[in-house]
Amino acid sequence: MLKINEIYHGDCIKLLGQVKGLPVRLIFADPPFNIGYAYDIYNDNKKYDEYCDWTRQWMHACREVLTPDGSFYIAIGDDYAAEIRMFARELGLHLRNWIIWHYTFGQQTKMKFARAHTHIFYFVADPKNFLFNDREIRVPSARQLVYNDKRADSRGKIPDDVWRYSRVCGTFKEREGWHNCQMPTKLLARIIKTSSNPGDLVLDPFSGSGTTALTAAVLKRNYLAFDLSETYVVSARERIARTLEQEPGDLDCDEPIFILARNQRRPVGTNVVRRTKKLELSENKSPEKSY
Repeated sequence: MLKINEIYHGDCIKLLGQVKGLPVRLIFADPPFNIGYAYDIYNDNKKYDEYCDWTRQWMHACREVLTPDGSFYIAIGDDYAAEIRMFARELGLHLRNWIIWHYTFGQQTKMKFARAHTHIFYFVADPKNFLFNDREIRVPSARQLVYNDKRADSRGKIPDDVWRYSRVCGTFKEREGWHNCQMPTKLLARIIKTSSNPGDLVLDPFSGSGTTALTAAVLKRNYLAFDLSETYVVSARERIARTLEQEPGDLDCDEPIFILARNQRRPVGTNVVRRTKKLELSENKSPEKSY
């Protein structure tokens, strides 16, 4: 059996076979999108059938280790989103949300609209028995911020299924230079706070830059992660150790528009939108899976 709070080097399908017996309450998977991206050692340009067969295998392996009340999130691009949805149905997973992560800017294009989103599927093992910590992730509502409506819930509202987080650009302090596909910690913080409690085990079969494991550790969850690249594994371990040495506090998961709104001294409407657009226009351009 594998030890928790560790990132392991190896094939995730084989390693998942050693996870049985550990209570994995939350899985977040951000697999290669099969769009020809230049990873360390993985070939991201497989034939359609080969990629789909492999996807079925790792999804099945994840499903096998998920607790009966567990949640399973998968980030994927347009090309294979439909397939992921169908494979999940075959595995008996239940869709709670088809989330769109709008990352405010995308790859420049000439003959089509610029792609500026990623799909995030939110599945649960049992639709009648799952964890959803809504109080951990509530945001201000339009009734509170725009309309001054006395009927507004003082706790705010549960976020919509369109999430607006910037990708981690090359100029950001958060950016690790050794991995170009880095997920933002705020996005992972929302997922981890929603679908796990402190002390729960969070698993990431495609560790990459180690953001899932790092965020889980800061939020007092246990983690288990895998990656094919030994270089990525070593660097992610160092990133986690370096961060934890600084004794970071709680991670917030607010989207930029709500951070701006909270800083206003009066009800806000178009003013927030205008300032947000200025932020969007000032951000750098990046390749499609360059978060």
